[in-house]
Amino acid sequence: MARLRVHAFTLTLDGFAAGTDQRVDAPFGDGVDGLHEWMSASFRGEGAGVDHAEFLAGSEDIGATIMGRNMFGPIRGEWPDESWRGWWGETPPYGHDVFVLTHHPRPSLPMDGGTTFHFVEATPTEVLAQATEAAGGADVRLGGGASTVRAFLAEGLVDEMHLVIVPILAGAGERLFEGLDALPAGYRVEALVPGESGNVHARVVRR
Repeated sequence: MARLRVHAFTLTLDGFAAGTDQRVDAPFGDGVDGLHEWMSASFRGEGAGVDHAEFLAGSEDIGATIMGRNMFGPIRGEWPDESWRGWWGETPPYGHDVFVLTHHPRPSLPMDGGTTFHFVEATPTEVLAQATEAAGGADVRLGGGASTVRAFLAEGLVDEMHLVIVPILAGAGERLFEGLDALPAGYRVEALVPGESGNVHARVVRR
C-alpha cells in the first residue's frame, strides 16, 4: 500500500524548520545559516556515509510529491503572473507529478525531466488522493514547509518521517510541531542515527 513519507526535513535543535523573513535571497529565512549543510555534499555529487544514504532514501520508490506553496517559491497572495517557475531551474529534481497546495490555483506547469507542477486548492485528504493516483502504486513524498507537514500530521495522514536535527539554535521562525499536542499519541521514534556533521537523523513512524 502506498505510504506518505517525509524525508530530509531539517530542524534546528530548538525545533525550527525555517527562520524569520523568508524571501528570494534567503529561502529559509534569517537565523538558520547552515541548516542544510549536512546535505550539501550530496547535492555536489560528493556525498558519503550516513548523511548521503539518508539523502538518497528520499527518492526511493517515490511516484509523486506534495508541497506547500511556500516551498515552491517566495510569492504570496495572488500570482502577479506565471513567470515564477520554482527554485530549481528548468529541470527540477523530481521527475514526476508535484502537487503544490495553494489558495490561488494556476495552470499546471510541465518542466523538463518529467516534472509537472499542479497548483491545487484542496484539503490534505483530497490532495493526497490525487497524488496517490498519480504515483501509480509508489509512495508519495510530502515536502515542506512546516505548516504543510503540520496539516497532514494533524489529520494522521503521514506514515513516516525522516527528520534531521542540526546543532543550530534559531530562537525564532516556524516550528514543525507547533500546536500538535496529540502527536506523541499517534507516532513513535523508531531510530536515532548520528550523521557526519554533528546532526542526528530521526525516523518517526505512525503507530
